[in-house]
Amino acid sequence: MKALVWEAPRVMAMREQAMPQPQSHEVVIKVAYAGICGSELSGYLGHSSLRVPPLVMGHEFSGEIIALGSQTLQPSNPQTFQPSNFPTLQLGQSVTVNPIISCGECVYCKQGKAHLCLRRKVIGAHVAGAYAEVIVVPAASVLPLPAGLSPRIGALTEPTACAVRIAEMAGIGSDLRDQIVLVVGAGPIGLLAMQVLMLRGAKQVFISDLGAERLEMARALGGLPFNPKEADVVQVAREATGGLGVIATVDAVGSAITRKTCVQATRNAGTVVLTGLHEETSAMPVAEMIRREITGKGCFAYSPENFAEALALLAAGSIRLDPWIVEAPLAEGGAWFDRLIDAPGNVAKVLLIP
Repeated sequence: MKALVWEAPRVMAMREQAMPQPQSHEVVIKVAYAGICGSELSGYLGHSSLRVPPLVMGHEFSGEIIALGSQTLQPSNPQTFQPSNFPTLQLGQSVTVNPIISCGECVYCKQGKAHLCLRRKVIGAHVAGAYAEVIVVPAASVLPLPAGLSPRIGALTEPTACAVRIAEMAGIGSDLRDQIVLVVGAGPIGLLAMQVLMLRGAKQVFISDLGAERLEMARALGGLPFNPKEADVVQVAREATGGLGVIATVDAVGSAITRKTCVQATRNAGTVVLTGLHEETSAMPVAEMIRREITGKGCFAYSPENFAEALALLAAGSIRLDPWIVEAPLAEGGAWFDRLIDAPGNVAKVLLIP
């Protein structure tokens, strides 16, 4: 089969690889669509400690089951993601996959927090991903797409699950209903998080970004966009809240300046959700967080419940990135990585097609 292999910072190449064979608890999926994620852009640049070349990336994807291991009807790991009543997997099914593979035995798995597993592996980071014609995955991680949901939209389940988790950690939908929140970064995760925050009851969601095209996307999706070069982020947050600052901020970029900005824009006793991974390490205004009792939360992934909710939201048509989704051949993946890093333009998500 053909696969797109990341070989060094900013170097990708199409390679021939052996067709994978499933073990008894695995299934083989013919990849239909595989999205490019911001964390993979960081990996492509050599900034991610999770990703080491040579590597086939790709953890947001959909496809069709083309082979089944002998024990796939009874998943061996009940702690990994599966719907409430696990369906019989069948050849020809359209599916998506939770890319987090957990052990099912550690303290977090036993608490139902498989995404925090001590032996967690991520498809496309620790094991070969979906930038290939075919991928092998654990059966327990596979979720059939609901009737009527296209594989194209089904490939958005993983980033939407991230957005669901972000909103959950920000608190929207509970004691923060009708509050004003801020999202820094209008990339795919920022745009998706903005939508889920609104669905969970946020009164207004301000969203900042340097790109005019992405700000227009945010506006079309119901957010209140602004460019931090034209309006001070902290001032916008405080003016909208009577000088207090927003009750929750989401950093969907992950740089020193955006992390600092999120803290400064948040009110006393508010919450900062850190999900952007642009920089592995950076300075943070910790003394300010201490003095103002601001809670900082790292948000890496999602629970099995978050993943299921994401799929339901997509099936209901409650979340979208259209009409800013671009489909491209897998062989053009390297060029699209470069464009998304240098000048993404009017693109919310790139889906590679093997």
